[in-house]
Amino acid sequence: MTDHPRNARHGSSQAPDTVWTGRATNRFQWLLAAVGAACLALGVVLAVGSAWGGGSVPLLMSVIGCVAAGLLILFGTLAFVHVAVRVDGDALEVRCGYAGLPRRRILLTHVVGAEFVPRVTPRQWGGWGYRWRPEQGTAVVVRRGEALVLRLGDGRTFTVTVDDAETAVRFIRDRLHLTATGRAPAP
Repeated sequence: MTDHPRNARHGSSQAPDTVWTGRATNRFQWLLAAVGAACLALGVVLAVGSAWGGGSVPLLMSVIGCVAAGLLILFGTLAFVHVAVRVDGDALEVRCGYAGLPRRRILLTHVVGAEFVPRVTPRQWGGWGYRWRPEQGTAVVVRRGEALVLRLGDGRTFTVTVDDAETAVRFIRDRLHLTATGRAPAP
């Protein structure tokens, strides 16, 4: 069995990597998930200890409201606690959260350019999560910081915040035979 190091140097006899993987994590999302769990727990406490004298309808509305808000906050934040990006010879795949959902797979044959952006903030995209803005394209933003931006053949862009995005851009450009500007060389 041959051991292929993660970063084979130019001129070495060892084969270059065939897969690049990266992750990004947002620890602040855990605080929001705790708020969701607290709302859920409040709903359960209200349902179990129903000592309200105001009737069953307000109690039922409070329980349903707390449980629904808790589940939405909890699952909405846990879906974007981290993002995992995998680029192989065929495609870029993005998986969010522990369940890997939402998931996005972009074939490299659809990519016409790859760029490194040193600073992307959730504010630029309207918050954390899976975002779409008509003038900017689609993005998966789990934290502020460096990002990978793909320009697709249909004119759209896809942005994902991921650690070591610059290496991912170089990896994609190598696979697509793009120049340092992110464009295909002139024929």
